[in-house]
Amino acid sequence: MRFVNWLLRKVFEVVSRVSSDEFKQIPCSGPLILVGNHVNFLETPLVLAQLDNPSVTGLAKRESWNNPLFNFLFTRWGLIPIDRGTVDRDAMRMCIEALDQGKMVAISPEGTRSKDGQLLPGKPGIVPLAIQSGAPLLPVGFYGHEHFWANLKSLRKTEFHVSVGKPFRLIPDADVRSRDVRQAITDEIMYKIAELLPEKYRGHYRYEDKIVYQHLIPDNSPIHAC
Repeated sequence: MRFVNWLLRKVFEVVSRVSSDEFKQIPCSGPLILVGNHVNFLETPLVLAQLDNPSVTGLAKRESWNNPLFNFLFTRWGLIPIDRGTVDRDAMRMCIEALDQGKMVAISPEGTRSKDGQLLPGKPGIVPLAIQSGAPLLPVGFYGHEHFWANLKSLRKTEFHVSVGKPFRLIPDADVRSRDVRQAITDEIMYKIAELLPEKYRGHYRYEDKIVYQHLIPDNSPIHAC
């Protein structure tokens, strides 16, 4: 798969400019949950090709495997298919197994593409995974590539920006039986992503006053640097 990742990086060099230095802040191994926003199709292949790390997996909608190219790439990257709109327990189990194996699992709490780069409301499925796995979370923000297709048609390169934050955990013994609490925690996670984005991309998570994080605490575990 290393050759395929190298080839993809060369392709992306032709059509985009990638702020690749930020990728160096992502550890080489987990357990770690990478939480990021989802603008369009570009994040998954570009990020996985850049990281070129078999310890990274993630969730992708099951329909993606109907596309022959995505089927080839996603299968070899070991991505986990998920049925959207349902409580997919198999996907949850596979995520926990991957984290137990010391992998990093990339997830977009929005659950769908925003297309215009604006943050959408996060969905609370991320919370049970964080609770059951006990893994820390690392926020990653993506922006600048919302006009990829228009740029491609005009033969212009697309700026693909990546911003990596600091790892954090949910507070110990968080009571997440209430859906309202799970949504509140999800919103705090989304604000962590929003902090990494320019104001114009924060969408549902624009804010003027400093956010008080009631359910999140910094994680000071050793970083497994590359």
